[in-house]
Amino acid sequence: MADPFRFDYCPRCGHPLIDADKFGKTRRFCEACGYIHFRDPKVAAVLFITDGERVLMVRRAVDPQKGKWALPAGYIDYGEDPREAAIREAREETGLDVRISRLIDVLGPDSRQEGPASIVILFEAEVLGGQLAAHDDVDRVAFLAPGEIPFDEIAFDSTRLLLQRWVEELSTKRGE
Repeated sequence: MADPFRFDYCPRCGHPLIDADKFGKTRRFCEACGYIHFRDPKVAAVLFITDGERVLMVRRAVDPQKGKWALPAGYIDYGEDPREAAIREAREETGLDVRISRLIDVLGPDSRQEGPASIVILFEAEVLGGQLAAHDDVDRVAFLAPGEIPFDEIAFDSTRLLLQRWVEELSTKRGE
């Protein structure tokens, strides 16, 4: 399959791009105008929202991973604060208004995460208000207890990793 992010023509002048050593890496380069294509990472903000010993999860209604479960999340737009992106995504997907309470982790391409985003910022948040309902690109939302989490139907490794950590922490607290 062809790389959908590969540029073959210069976005400035339309000249064909070549591979050239630029800034210590092979990058797409335009010999006509000097344009260098830097492939920037896709960054996603993910929300971890709990209600007691239940965690808010969404079932994806679109690809990638349509029909699988995830935490509320989405891409951070250019110029957008990651915390504001997370708050926006919570509202868009779940109808809830939230406040970020802390940064949980940042996972990069070398971490145990996969999917269209190469950097995942995980935030913990608390619900301020709103009406819980599936919106935007999800078809179901639910607060799930550890035993209800469909680990065989999780969309992304970053979600699985965070949920496993949370379940282990709950077990430790309970002395299990």
